[in-house]
Amino acid sequence: MSKFNIDNDAIRQLAELLDDTNLTEIEVAAGDNRIRVARQGTMVAAAPAAPAAAPAQAAAAPATAAPADAGAHPGAVKSPMVGVVYFAPEPGAAPFISVGSSVSEGQTLMLIEAMKTFNPIRAPKSGKVTQIIATDGHPVEYDEPLVIIE
Repeated sequence: MSKFNIDNDAIRQLAELLDDTNLTEIEVAAGDNRIRVARQGTMVAAAPAAPAAAPAQAAAAPATAAPADAGAHPGAVKSPMVGVVYFAPEPGAAPFISVGSSVSEGQTLMLIEAMKTFNPIRAPKSGKVTQIIATDGHPVEYDEPLVIIE
């Protein structure tokens, strides 16, 4: 049985990557060796199969026609990862935000499910939600605009 050498610099880099991308865990494997870095966060359990929250879908309805330059808007909140967006903590619950609601910096705007983990997406600044671009229960891509806060 060989000894596994721990690379502290690699662990620090992975931890920084978690912070930069708002992920809750990351795992790297090389041969038989694996390093998994995870942080405890605000995890929200939700039914992964049926995201049919009517109030959340109503909140996302005004976003059907997203302007092409929404990503260039200074108040655009972009997706930090690929996943499925949810505007409510669970099916049937009230949505985190709606158009016209005031948000404060750090407030949870939505969840993005990636690899069966629900990651909270927080407001980068305080302001008013003027547009919801993403659609509840639908996939989003990295760097895709999700909402506009002014």
